[in-house]
Amino acid sequence: MDVRNCKKCKNLFNYIAGPQICPACQEKMEEDFQKVKAFLQENPNTTMVATAEACEVEIGQIKQWLREERLTFATADGSELTCEKCGKPIMSGRFCDVCKASVVSELNASIAKPKPAKPEPKKPASGGSKMRFLG
Repeated sequence: MDVRNCKKCKNLFNYIAGPQICPACQEKMEEDFQKVKAFLQENPNTTMVATAEACEVEIGQIKQWLREERLTFATADGSELTCEKCGKPIMSGRFCDVCKASVVSELNASIAKPKPAKPEPKKPASGGSKMRFLG
């Protein structure tokens, strides 16, 4: 059994997997997420700062949800996120579409694809099986 302290409330809890927060804090975080999601649906052209103030949620938490692609702003200017590779403004995630394609092609190029094996020619049978005696 793995017992840890919650990173938010510092209470002990039985840690299984995922973020190191207790079930009560996870539930509160999910409620905050639903509140932010509903606010963004009602106010699609809002900014991250205005969303954080209206929903009483930390900007860092909203950025985490954006990086995880759980949330998306209507415009790249509202999210204040930038691509980790080129610095271009993005709406969610870690990379812009151009850099995503570039990373995928670099990974595909780095993985050596196995070449199909050439079948070895079979030796023709020479007159069937013969029995030999040693002398």
